[in-house]
Amino acid sequence: MAVISKHVVTTRPVELPSETLETLRGDCARMAPHWVTPAAATAPVSPALIHGISVPPASARLIDGMSEYGD
Repeated sequence: MAVISKHVVTTRPVELPSETLETLRGDCARMAPHWVTPAAATAPVSPALIHGISVPPASARLIDGMSEYGD
């Protein structure tokens, strides 16, 4: 005998951030004047000297969620 539940469970759809690549670029452009620029030009760093990059999880999720990069 099958049992039919009287309870209906509904879930709200996951809300994705409304961020787009253009929004991200605009945010970066607005922040650029606040970033410090070295007085003297520095020589390029050899890729062999770069041993890793650390990206905050929230930033990685944001980029991963953008159709231009992740989806």
